[in-house]
Amino acid sequence: MNFGKLYRPTLFNSWQFIAFVGLIMSGGAELIMRLIGYPRPVGYGWLYLCWAALFVGGALVNLFGKPKPHGHHHHH
Repeated sequence: MNFGKLYRPTLFNSWQFIAFVGLIMSGGAELIMRLIGYPRPVGYGWLYLCWAALFVGGALVNLFGKPKPHGHHHHH
């Protein structure tokens, strides 16, 4: 089992990468809101939980999913 799929962005699948970027962007937005004194929207913390759940789901698929056969690509 390649545990690098849990912490190396180059090995993330699409779901993990979307969640990773979402966490970074949400954290950045919260930091900006704090710096300018804008109140944190109600329920904003749930956003982090959603990103984390998406990452965990993607990680499970990445770790335990069967690799898809590459198949044959015919270029005409």
